[in-house]
This record gives sequence, C-alpha cells and structure tokens, in this order.
Amino acid sequence: MNTILDIQKRLLQYNIKPSLQRIAVMQYLMENKTHPTADIIYAALSPAIPTLSRTTIYNTLKLLSEQGAIIALNIDEKNVRYDGDIVAHTHFRCKKCSRIYDLPKNFTLENKQQFLDFYITECQVYYKGYCKECKKTSINNEIINNF
Repeated sequence: MNTILDIQKRLLQYNIKPSLQRIAVMQYLMENKTHPTADIIYAALSPAIPTLSRTTIYNTLKLLSEQGAIIALNIDEKNVRYDGDIVAHTHFRCKKCSRIYDLPKNFTLENKQQFLDFYITECQVYYKGYCKECKKTSINNEIINNF
C-alpha cells in the first residue's frame, strides 16, 4: 500500500502540485490495477470527497497522463482507461468482458505458452517517444539515452 507521502513524492517527481483530489486519484490508480475509466474513478472517490466533480477527475487524469505519472490507454473503443503502472508493459483486452490485463514487457506470441488462459485474436502495438531533434533538447536526456 502506498502512503500519502509516497504519492505526494510521485506527483512532485512529475512536476505536479499535490492536492487532495490529485492524491486521491493517484492513490486509486496505484492501488487498483483494473485500468479504470474516469467514471469508475469518480464513482469510487465521490462518496469520500463530496465536493469532487467529474470535471476535476477528467482534468486530473489529463494532467497526470500528460506529465507521465500515469498511462492513458486507448485500448477500449468506448472509453479511455488509465493505468498507474508506468513501467513498460503490454496490455490485453478481452473482447467479451472488456477487462484489461497487464502482460509482462517480454510478452510475445512466441512465448504465449505461459498465457494459455487467453485466446488472442489480434495484436496492436503502440510506441511513443521523442524524435531525433527533441531527444537532443529533452530535460530527461539521460533517461532517454538509457532506453
């Protein structure tokens, strides 16, 4: 379980000023590995924070994903899903129940024997990063060069 101090440090690490709402959203994502939608997060947090609005949730998720503190997943055709685990990994979405699963970074169809519980019918891979010119001027150049 992540402490409030851990969550504040993570937000600050991504240049995000901690607030009650931002801490609550970040904590929810770090503790719930279900790849929730904004509406699911709102429904979970609003009873404890009565002043919370859907707009605040959407704005917070946008900020967190733009700053790299979380990942916004477009794997679901109907809703953006969010992941608090920013370590490189692959996702699998069930076409029937729509649940999203984390697969390890080294997952390939060649080593699928370890994933016999899944019946994979398609695969899409997305890459995001920096072009050659932007890499030169990146604030986190040392991180990018180590990739």
